[in-house]
Amino acid sequence: MVPAARESLLDAAYTALARRPWAAVRMVDVAAAAGVSRQTLYNEFGSKDGLARALVRREADGYLAGVDRVLSGGPGDPRERLAAAAEWTTSAARENVLVRAMLTGCWSERLPAPALTAVPSTSAVPAQRRADGPLPSPGDLVALVRDRAVAALNGAGPPTPPGTTELARSCELAVRLALSCVAAPPGEGGAGELVRTVLPRELTV
Repeated sequence: MVPAARESLLDAAYTALARRPWAAVRMVDVAAAAGVSRQTLYNEFGSKDGLARALVRREADGYLAGVDRVLSGGPGDPRERLAAAAEWTTSAARENVLVRAMLTGCWSERLPAPALTAVPSTSAVPAQRRADGPLPSPGDLVALVRDRAVAALNGAGPPTPPGTTELARSCELAVRLALSCVAAPPGEGGAGELVRTVLPRELTV
């Protein structure tokens, strides 16, 4: 199957999830919405659980791609770039129920809740084999975003241990502040303003 068709199936599954609980989402309806046969859907994902894993994997990848985008958005104050990453995190969690569940670890009964550990995979589809691998926990996402932020703010030069240590702490703090705003939205200013308030004006990079 071409990647575009796989994306169409995942889009159809996400749209179905927005309308009804995952338990009520039927594979035949997902296939019909994407314009393919049910057998094609099973060939691509293997099972409904395989489809759920692929959907969660895609939304995690999309969230992390957004993190990379805001962190690498050109030159700028490191604190402002971390504030932008925090704002993206809260925005993504607000708009995407699967991103919110991954960031908080709170999977409601409406959502698929695939095991985060890898599952045996016999799929011939590389993207599905990846989806059948480990899925990120909240702690994994904190570490992934922190490490991406450190790499983006360090630039191309080699990191210096003292600066990198301080920078890594600041990056992790920014991520955790964003997650606190996901769980309990602030009254004013948003996650970005909270990051600007808490982090030092001059970050050692």
